[in-house]
Amino acid sequence: MEYVILAVVIAVVAIGAITGLVVSGKRRKELNKPTQTPTITAPSKADRPSAPAKPAEGAAEPTAPPAAETPAAPVVEEPPAAAPAEEVLVEEAEAAPAIEVPEPTAGRLVRLRSRLSRSQSTLGKGLLTLLSRDRLDEDTWEEIEEILLTADVGVGATQELVDNLRTRVKVLGTRTPDELRGLLREELVKLIGPEFDRTVHSVKAGGGPAVVLVVGVNGVGKTTTTGKLARVLVADGRKVVLGAADTFRAAAADQLQTWGERVGAHTVRGPEGGDPASVAFDAVKQGIADGVDTVLVDTAGRLHTKTGLMDELGKVKRVVEKHGPVDEVLLVLDATTGQNGLVQARVFAEVVDITGIVLTKLDGTAKGGIVISVQRELGVPVKLIGLGEGADDLAPFEPGAFVDALLG
Repeated sequence: MEYVILAVVIAVVAIGAITGLVVSGKRRKELNKPTQTPTITAPSKADRPSAPAKPAEGAAEPTAPPAAETPAAPVVEEPPAAAPAEEVLVEEAEAAPAIEVPEPTAGRLVRLRSRLSRSQSTLGKGLLTLLSRDRLDEDTWEEIEEILLTADVGVGATQELVDNLRTRVKVLGTRTPDELRGLLREELVKLIGPEFDRTVHSVKAGGGPAVVLVVGVNGVGKTTTTGKLARVLVADGRKVVLGAADTFRAAAADQLQTWGERVGAHTVRGPEGGDPASVAFDAVKQGIADGVDTVLVDTAGRLHTKTGLMDELGKVKRVVEKHGPVDEVLLVLDATTGQNGLVQARVFAEVVDITGIVLTKLDGTAKGGIVISVQRELGVPVKLIGLGEGADDLAPFEPGAFVDALLG
């Protein structure tokens, strides 16, 4: 009996020990488990409850109640204020290209005389140096002839100038530099022809716009010259419309339109590769409607050896004349081409009646005598000369000022 009681006691003690160990392990695990801090997210206005939720059982009571949250006032976006009318007008004015005021044409050649420095050193100074020699023998006169021919004065004009100078020097006995310069100036002005009418006829006497055709071969600066001529006319108080009848050269119409926008002149243009006569006709029509003084028509560059192209130039002139007679046909020549320019001039004169000549690139050549030879060849005056790349480097031709620039 004693053994049974002892076995029961031992069993109870063992069960108690085992139960104690299990409970102790569970408590240790609960103590080592990290406590998680709850993340509190503010509810949106739509989800916010009308009363605070009741805390769950067993949760710790907060030491102080949270402050009541004041709902934010709704944000109303104001529409952007409309800009005042004055500011809108100013912005539009700034976006539009500024209208330039061209340099006055009166006395422009005098202001540009320095551009003739190359022709001056070759022709004017060279002649004065030879004429100032103590003894003017045959060799000296031959050198004078050579200088004149090199400057593209032409054979006939050279012979005439030398003969007149020899006679006057011999008869008058002129020897001082000033006297020789005076004689040379008189003879050069006489050869250039002061009797020519060098006015660009930009106003039609009977009303309506005057029509000016600008013709020439490729590469002489025809479109640029047309744009510069528009500036010359605007500077003299004329209203101008430009006709971009050069429909064959890429960007020719864009180039001319840019020139027109600078001085406020409207440009009439057509599709690339279109009929140039149609564009010229529309330009004159627009000029009549706008009541302008002058319509400048830039024609396509023509090769004087191509009969078909030259015939088309004649067509342009005939179509334009349906509105009325053409007042000016200006032939643009590159002064650096020399005698080849005279060949071009002859052919153009056969197709259209040339009324005036524009000599370009005189600033980059020693051949200032081309002015004399081309006039004698065609019997028409040089009316304008180009003396540089600047916008206002096209000058009305003045014989006296030109000779003075050559002689220095």
